[in-house]
Amino acid sequence: MNPARRIRDEIAAAIRSGEWRPGDRVPTEQELAARYGCARATVSKALGELAASGLVERRRKAGTFVAHPPVHSAVMTVPDLAELIAARGEAYRWDLISIIDTDDTGEEPLAGPALRIEGVHRAAGEPFALERRFIALGEVPAAADADFAKEAPGTWLLGHIPWTQARHVIRAVNPVRKETALLGIGPGAACLELDRTTWRAGRVVTHVRQLFRGDRFDLVAEFNAGP
Repeated sequence: MNPARRIRDEIAAAIRSGEWRPGDRVPTEQELAARYGCARATVSKALGELAASGLVERRRKAGTFVAHPPVHSAVMTVPDLAELIAARGEAYRWDLISIIDTDDTGEEPLAGPALRIEGVHRAAGEPFALERRFIALGEVPAAADADFAKEAPGTWLLGHIPWTQARHVIRAVNPVRKETALLGIGPGAACLELDRTTWRAGRVVTHVRQLFRGDRFDLVAEFNAGP
């Protein structure tokens, strides 16, 4: 068998079997070259093919790591990120950055007293998405007593407040410097921004902006053709 193909296939098998988990560091080119008795160029070719297939990611100066599979979400639903990430077999964590009471929601489509909540969703210990959310306290007064340090606000809302209408606005964006630092990505990296408002009986419940790493999240739309 071609040496590069052998290296590629054996690493791919280790990843697909679960022997190597998302985030695991792949041995260096030097280590693999010694293991397989081949040139580094051969190893580099194999790793390049694995990166192109999405099984690994190569980080400059850091090495090669098993890639995290992208999480898929239907566009027409309001997903619970904790459930989506757990369904991929990854540990989920929510890190609260700040929470304040405010009457100033800027251009957000709600008025009156609100909670402004910011935090980071994590998958397997790594940043997955940033969130900035407003919850209308006039519509959801119980939110004032919720412990959003322990539970993400989206998860709490889905468990407590039924919604009747939602609007999604989806954009491809480049994050600002503060956002790249929180997401652990380089400058110029593409991100997916999801801007969502949900209503209950015509009244706004919450407005949220979520910023996802472009390599970690897919939005999927499926439609049935009419008769």
